[in-house]
Amino acid sequence: MSHPGVPPLAVDDHGNALVSFGHGPEGSPPSDAPLPAALVAIWRADRVLMVFDRFRQSWELPGGRIEAGESPRQAAARELLEETGQEPDGPLRFVGYAGFVLAPDRRAEYAALFAGHAITVCGFQTNEEIAAIRWWNLQEALPGRVQPLDVHLARLTRELGNGLSHHLPEG
Repeated sequence: MSHPGVPPLAVDDHGNALVSFGHGPEGSPPSDAPLPAALVAIWRADRVLMVFDRFRQSWELPGGRIEAGESPRQAAARELLEETGQEPDGPLRFVGYAGFVLAPDRRAEYAALFAGHAITVCGFQTNEEIAAIRWWNLQEALPGRVQPLDVHLARLTRELGNGLSHHLPEG
């Protein structure tokens, strides 16, 4: 997953690092670390949907753990709806696999990254996990801490046409 001497793509203030990103077949995740999570970047015009996680006290992309018997795509859609009340207008598109090394134990894992669009915006209800949502242009100041790993991934989906029409080169 990580290559010695190659700096991480992003690091947060807890020591968690985004160390790799690669586009591969959706059904063939990397095998050098587990794939326990899925993330989703939902775009509305030039703004990505961010959630404020109550526990981590930070703005992040919607996403979470893949449940038993669930595909990463199903987990991304479920987490998006549970955390935000939003649904994409059309199917989510697979963007790739993000490789992380997580503190404090330097645990390596992957998350599947999906992207989509939302033209219709649904009402949001705060819940046990998420205190707020915000459509963010990646530049304006947000109140509180913003997770830099997720910002990097959101920018990546924007650069790739929101993951809807472009793909990363292999490798």
